[in-house]
Amino acid sequence: MSDPSPPPAARLAVKPLAAAPSFRDRAYLALKEAITAMDIYGQTGEVRLDERQLSQQLGVSRTPIREAMTLLEQEGFVRTRPRRGIFVVRKTKREIVEMITVWAALESMAARLATLHAADAEIAGLRRLMDAFTNGPPAHLEEYSEANIAFHQAIIRLGGCALLSEMTENLFIHMRAIRRVTIHQDNRAARSIVDHMRIIEALERRDTEAAESLVRRHTLDLAAHVERYGDFLERDPGNPAAAGG
Repeated sequence: MSDPSPPPAARLAVKPLAAAPSFRDRAYLALKEAITAMDIYGQTGEVRLDERQLSQQLGVSRTPIREAMTLLEQEGFVRTRPRRGIFVVRKTKREIVEMITVWAALESMAARLATLHAADAEIAGLRRLMDAFTNGPPAHLEEYSEANIAFHQAIIRLGGCALLSEMTENLFIHMRAIRRVTIHQDNRAARSIVDHMRIIEALERRDTEAAESLVRRHTLDLAAHVERYGDFLERDPGNPAAAGG
C-alpha cells in the first residue's frame, strides 16, 4: 500500500523584500543610535521627542517617524504619554540596580568565555585601550568615560557568544548612561582603572575563575554605588523638557 501524499504546503501571505531599507527602518536606526548616545541621567527632567522636529532633521515625513517610535516603544526605549507626548525612558533607581545586576551576570560569563576562546591579540587590545590611563584618569574624565564604556563592550564581544551580545544590547543604553554619570563620583574613575588592569591580567593568564569573579565584582560595585548614591534617579522630573527645543 503506497504512502499517502503529503499535505499541500501552506502558502504564506508574504510580500517581496524591499531592495533597500525603508524610511521607517532608517529612522529607527538613527533614533536608536541617538538615544543610546545621549546623557539620559546626567540632566534634570525627562526628554520629550518632537515628531515634527525629528521629521525635519531626518528629512522624512512624520509617518516613518511614528512607525519607528512604535518599534522603539516596544523595545522599551521610549514611552508614549497621552496628551503629553513621547519621552525617552528613564529607569528608576531600583530598575537600574536590577539592570546592573543582570549585566554583571552576563558580562562575567563573557569574561569566562573570553579566557577560553578569545585570541591573544584581542585581549591585547584591552590593554592598549587602557594604556593611556596607567598613570590615572585624565583631568577631564570624558575621555576615560568613553574608554570605560568601550572596555565593557569589548568584554562582551570577546566572549564570542552572539546570544550574550543580543541580550545586552537593549541594556546597554542605560548602562552607558549610568556609567557616564557615576564615573565622576566618589573617585570611581581611579578605582575603575585598577579593576580593569586586574581583569586584563586575569584574561592574559587565561585564569577563568579569576576573570569571571573580577568582572562580576567590578560591576556589582557599580550596583552598590547606585544603591547608595543614586537618589538623583528618583527625582521628580517635573515638566518634561522638549528635546532640542
